This record gives sequence, C-alpha cells and structure tokens, in this order.
Amino acid sequence: MHDAGASGLAFFKCDFCRRPWSDDRPMVEGHRGSLICAGCLTVAYTRLALLNDPDTQRVERCALCLEPRDQPGYASPLDPSTVACLRCIKQSATVLHKDPDIDWSKPTSA
Repeated sequence: MHDAGASGLAFFKCDFCRRPWSDDRPMVEGHRGSLICAGCLTVAYTRLALLNDPDTQRVERCALCLEPRDQPGYASPLDPSTVACLRCIKQSATVLHKDPDIDWSKPTSA
C-alpha cells in the first residue's frame, strides 16, 4: 500500500501490518502496489502452507493478485478484508527465498 501522507521509504507500507518498508523489512509487491512484508509472509506461509490452518479466511479477492480464489487465505490482523490467497503467499515466499540480497528463507516447520 502507498501512504500518500508519508515520504521516503515510509511511503511504502505492508498491506497486512501497515509497517513501512525498510532494509530489515523486505517486501514483495503484488498488483497495483499491494505489498506484503517478510514478517507477515512468514506468518501467512506457516499458517497456510505448513499448518493448513482451518481458521484461515476464504479469499473473496486477493489483495496481491486481485483475483477471486476458492482457497484459504491470510487475512490482515488489522483489516480482515485484506486477504492474500495461498497461491500468492507461495509465490511471494519463493521470490524472497531466491533473492540473494535478502536474508529470508521459507519456513520449513511450524
């Protein structure tokens, strides 16, 4: 998400936790500027891909790909209407995991 009232790196905020981008908080960008930070991605990947958490929310429209999905999703704890689909969570995790400049790895256990 973009915060029009902020400048510099604070302009870019995670759609799920609303914290600004920083060198120690890498993010993956979805369509139309949507963002998920590494911290939220870790939680989402663990809940959806590893635990198959039954309390996850169904996706009406993914905040990252903007598509409706008939699958579980990770909802923002600050705004439950902001949901990322399992497909985008997996793709985002792969992107961060493969980036040699970012010290982040896909969670392998819960």
